[in-house]
Amino acid sequence: MGEREYGIGEGPATRISLSLSEGTAEAIRQRVGKREFSAFVASAVERELRGLILDEYLADYEQRSGPLPPDERQRAKEAFDRALAEPGQWPTAS
Repeated sequence: MGEREYGIGEGPATRISLSLSEGTAEAIRQRVGKREFSAFVASAVERELRGLILDEYLADYEQRSGPLPPDERQRAKEAFDRALAEPGQWPTAS
């Protein structure tokens, strides 16, 4: 039986090593405290991934269909944000 694959934001926590500048680390500690540091970093990484995935989807669409007007691009972003706000709705980047 193979290992289960998890989507972004899913699965058990795994310990990793992360290097940040001391100034950045201290700014995080001051805002969220030591106990919430990891949750803060995980949330920031998930937001960044959501932006990257949206950029990939839009680039793929525009490659196939031509440029989106700014208002349509904004509507796509809002729809994507709504979909990702629902638990278990993270798409897989291709």
